[in-house]
Amino acid sequence: MASKADEDVDLYALLGVDKSASPNDIKKAYRKLALQHHPDKVPEDIRAESEAKFKAITQAYEILRDDEKRHLYDTHGMAAFDPSRGGGPGGPGVNLDDILSQMFGGGMGGMGGMGGMPGMGGMPRRPRRSPDEEQPYKASLEDLYKGKTVKFAAEKQIVCGTCDGSGAKEKVKPNKCDQCGGHGVVDVIRQMGPLRHRERVVCDHCQGSGNYYKEKDRCKKCKGKRTVKENKALEVYIPRGSMQGDRIVLEGEADQLPDTTPGDLIFHVVEEPHDVFTRIGHDLSADLNVTLAEALGGFSRVVLKHLDGRGIHIDHPRGKVLRPGQVLKIHGEGMPVKRGDQKGDLYLIVKIEFPKDGWLSDDKEYEALEKILPGPPPVIKAEEVDDVEYEDDADIEQMGAHQGDPRYAGEWEDDEDEGDGPQQCTTQ
Repeated sequence: MASKADEDVDLYALLGVDKSASPNDIKKAYRKLALQHHPDKVPEDIRAESEAKFKAITQAYEILRDDEKRHLYDTHGMAAFDPSRGGGPGGPGVNLDDILSQMFGGGMGGMGGMGGMPGMGGMPRRPRRSPDEEQPYKASLEDLYKGKTVKFAAEKQIVCGTCDGSGAKEKVKPNKCDQCGGHGVVDVIRQMGPLRHRERVVCDHCQGSGNYYKEKDRCKKCKGKRTVKENKALEVYIPRGSMQGDRIVLEGEADQLPDTTPGDLIFHVVEEPHDVFTRIGHDLSADLNVTLAEALGGFSRVVLKHLDGRGIHIDHPRGKVLRPGQVLKIHGEGMPVKRGDQKGDLYLIVKIEFPKDGWLSDDKEYEALEKILPGPPPVIKAEEVDDVEYEDDADIEQMGAHQGDPRYAGEWEDDEDEGDGPQQCTTQ
């Protein structure tokens, strides 16, 4: 059975990593500590202490490297691995040879038959912690460009102050919960496709306390639930330059549970689409709308308003013709880079606004325009010439529609991507 010391062990502190550490960070930390504390690598007088430490960090790694076991530990602590309660990481004992072979490319010797983890007196202790709460936070591109502090009221669960989280009236003696046997957690079986999966959850009969009270003995304020709702003023700071998926953590602001340290309230930034700008990394892009006269003859004007309200002015000289789809790059006018003074770049994509039909009033104006603009291409000579009629608003995407050609709408390319290749017809 796991001792009280075992249940309070902080496996993250034991490996010297944060709770948010990636699997790769955990692996690196274990590798370093395993080499440092291997009994064969230390003097004789501290070998026993080193062996105990080595066993401890090995089981910590065995739990934290597995997503499911890590989740159980984050939720319930070491109690989730108490064999007397049906727990235990991967059954009784840890095969250190397998772990060391995976980590170091071969066993380290001298450690056979170490089995399970002994009591960890003197190791870092970890109070139980309630789960983190995660939710999206929608932010405009303007807010992400300038940074913003947002104040809001959040409804959260707090430990009842009347009964101090016991759920009972004053001086009432608790009864052991008959549903969980006083442990506060129960095992449930969940169906996951064709497989059945056992999961340990908080007992809903006693709300995880292990004690149960009759209705007449329950706290009048929380009705025996041990927690009550409260509105609390919170503040979220969005750093300038934040990106899609960035995490904003309010430490200890998740719902409270009795006998636990509150988890964190975590917001994930969701960047809202913008009407003018498109963002990729620290760079921005926008359309540069110019008239045909400006494209041909140059211009000097404010072409758009930036995310902080500044006008962006461009001098485009005469003699340099702008063409549809051409891209202008302005250095240092993109998004800010977090924790720095640098900025990305701004890309302006040229869109030329052509005049409407009939914009010139008479033939003389057209003749004058023809004299100014470059002439037509060379004459194409042919033995026979047909005058044809045409549509001037056709859709090129409809080319080959409903005609059975697999190249229509990229069908040929799709077949090649799937490894089938283009289909061929065989005539008999």
